[in-house]
Amino acid sequence: MARLLRLTLLCGLLCGCGWNAERWRIQYFLDQDDTSLALHDLRFPSPHRGVAVGDLVAGRRSKPVALLTTDGGAHWSTVELPESARSLFFLSERLGWMVTAGGVWRTGDGGGNWKRLARLRGLLRAHFLDEQHGFAVGAEKAVYETHDGGQSWTPLKAAAEPKATPEFTTYRCLDFLGDKLGLIAGSSRPPHSERQRFPDWMEPERVRKRRELPSLTILLETRDGGQSWRSSQASLFGVVSQVKLSPRGGLALVRFLEWFDWPCEVHFLDWTTGRSSRAFRQADRDVTDLAILPDGVAYLAGYQPAGRLPHSPVPGKLKILKSSDWSNWQEMPVDYRAVARRVVLATAGPGLVWAATDTGMILRLASE
Repeated sequence: MARLLRLTLLCGLLCGCGWNAERWRIQYFLDQDDTSLALHDLRFPSPHRGVAVGDLVAGRRSKPVALLTTDGGAHWSTVELPESARSLFFLSERLGWMVTAGGVWRTGDGGGNWKRLARLRGLLRAHFLDEQHGFAVGAEKAVYETHDGGQSWTPLKAAAEPKATPEFTTYRCLDFLGDKLGLIAGSSRPPHSERQRFPDWMEPERVRKRRELPSLTILLETRDGGQSWRSSQASLFGVVSQVKLSPRGGLALVRFLEWFDWPCEVHFLDWTTGRSSRAFRQADRDVTDLAILPDGVAYLAGYQPAGRLPHSPVPGKLKILKSSDWSNWQEMPVDYRAVARRVVLATAGPGLVWAATDTGMILRLASE
């Protein structure tokens, strides 16, 4: 009995020193009758200050909102936004930019107030290297560059060079490592010719016959802060929806939009060889975002799909995985109430990670 007790205590100490001592806890959850909140993006420019953006739907009315915190997520306040936000980028605690369906906005007070800078349609994301120099990407082969903080934007010539129809070509994501190495990823994907009368979930047999087809993947790479770009393209299954760069290499999230053996894959990008290799795929895990911390630890966030139907309207259990070598992934404990169809991650340093869902939840990684 004494020996068993010692073994139990030893196991407890060992577990307490590892990742098993970490779990994802809900910090914010909008749980109101006839009201829902879909969060689209989340950023923590510092360990204390965070901003989440989304749409609050009450009955038949919808309004864009931002959630603000100044204490690491312990408390959140809600402010109304002028337009529905698609994504955020912050350069400091107070200076940030917001991309909406109508253009680019700027805040100088950490998200409380926003001023429109430019009216540009179809943008999805923006990234700034400093207060003046930034890039924005979006639909119809759009990549723009600014040198005045977002007041004016000029098309990036390198983005138009790949031979792809602008109507079907979207640059979805971008990231920089420091102020020199940058990567923009997009794809050209003609729509299916068949006429769709009902949503996919109402016609599962038809969806099963609509297999994933290759699309043209386009990568734009710079190693001098955007002064010059090198483009490459390849025919691949799926679309690159997220890229994250680090000194040890990059991670790219590839999602499959039609019927396929897996909902997604994550690929490792090797800076030294220029090659890529698969880092993760699992049939019952649909990853929607990824993050890399300064210490090299990576996180994948997504959900467990309800069956194999793409774009199911039913939220699945929130799933978050962690890896230090980007090949062996450990699933982390997550609050059992957390469900989602889309998850985004935000980081503010080693061990400082948050997740926001399209079901109105914000979670934080915490130690037991």
